[in-house]
Amino acid sequence: MAEEGKADEQLFGLLSNLLQQVEALTNQEEVELRSKIEALGLEVTKVPSKSAQPLDELEIAKELDKLSTKLDDVDEMISSTMSADPDVRSLLSSTADVWMPVITATSDERRNFTAPIEGDN
Repeated sequence: MAEEGKADEQLFGLLSNLLQQVEALTNQEEVELRSKIEALGLEVTKVPSKSAQPLDELEIAKELDKLSTKLDDVDEMISSTMSADPDVRSLLSSTADVWMPVITATSDERRNFTAPIEGDN
């Protein structure tokens, strides 16, 4: 579980760094995108509270729908930004080998991620 948290932390650190680079290149502050990345980071790392009763299938489906909607929103923002700004497209493309495996991995695969050794690039 700790490895999964490290992978999440690395992903959102990378996203934050990429956003800072985009802001520096465009001389525009991306407040909305930064806010959504931070909100998604909080959502991903949030520990669910212990429910008095286990969720039934309908409640689980509703929660999954909410998460899917949030991910769709992030996907739409990234896609529209990439199509509008070649610098963003280039930056995301050149770093895809870092972030794509994290966001496309299954939960079991994510548990097997390890943090890079300091100094590894």
